[in-house]
Amino acid sequence: MPFSLDAELSAVLAAMAGDTTPEPLAPGDWKTWRDTVAALYPALTADLDRPEVGHQVFSVATQDGARIDLHWFTPLGVTGPTAAVVHAHGGGLVAGEVAHFAPFIARYVASAGVPFLSVEYRLAPEVTGSTLTDDVYTGLTWLLEHADEFGVDPARIAVMGESAGAALAATTAIRARQEGIDLARQILIYPMLDNRDTPLAPHLHTFSADLHTLKNTAWQLVLGDAHVDDTPATIVPARLEDCTGLPPAYLEVGELEAFRDETVTYAQRLWSAGVSAELHVLPGLTHGWDHIAPGISAHAPVHVRRVTILRSL
Repeated sequence: MPFSLDAELSAVLAAMAGDTTPEPLAPGDWKTWRDTVAALYPALTADLDRPEVGHQVFSVATQDGARIDLHWFTPLGVTGPTAAVVHAHGGGLVAGEVAHFAPFIARYVASAGVPFLSVEYRLAPEVTGSTLTDDVYTGLTWLLEHADEFGVDPARIAVMGESAGAALAATTAIRARQEGIDLARQILIYPMLDNRDTPLAPHLHTFSADLHTLKNTAWQLVLGDAHVDDTPATIVPARLEDCTGLPPAYLEVGELEAFRDETVTYAQRLWSAGVSAELHVLPGLTHGWDHIAPGISAHAPVHVRRVTILRSL
């Protein structure tokens, strides 16, 4: 049987497209992608239920002397010591902001009773190299420094991200291992882990060609001339040679998206190093499906599974 798109997701995508046929994303065109995300996410979240959670914003200094915002989302009525999640949003390393993802974060916080610190990391091409991971790592170290103040148990902190944000969560976990910080878990939702331009499988072109183009554009912007050379695992997690000592992982990816194979490969490498990894490849689903179509039947069990992972911290 050939691969087929989930019928409910297909209907949602068809309704969004209407009578238009979008132009394929051109290689190198990060600006169109940034503008698309900025327009799309407010529309996607306009009618979502927004659970009531606490929200504070802290401005902190980065390693290079800039300042970034850290968004602290807290469940109502929960007192410490509690687990916590350091979160990095998606957007292909070139787009997105915490505000776009705030309604989804709020659902996790309210459902799991676990606070999130979502990092407003700087984007490529304005910053490059390790700076994006450095910003997320700044969020982690800041939370550790303020753990007592916020009622957080330092031994129960996880990192989490979607898409490019999952890459940053993974590299933050690698960086934490190097610095002797023990994380409770890494939660990687359809992660963009590898900068190598592996050919896209023919059966994925219909569903994931733009994502494949975006991946190559984003890594080129972040890495520059190093894009085709050996790159450090603290920027590109798939380049890690030894996964020993990384935190247990939860990995989830659609079977119809460009990041499927690199996600499966990363899980296999974690297993080979003796690291527990829970892997889910979701039939009939594409990249970002849960944000595009949170009302389809496939969403409820996946959301329950993610919340279960968060509650287990």
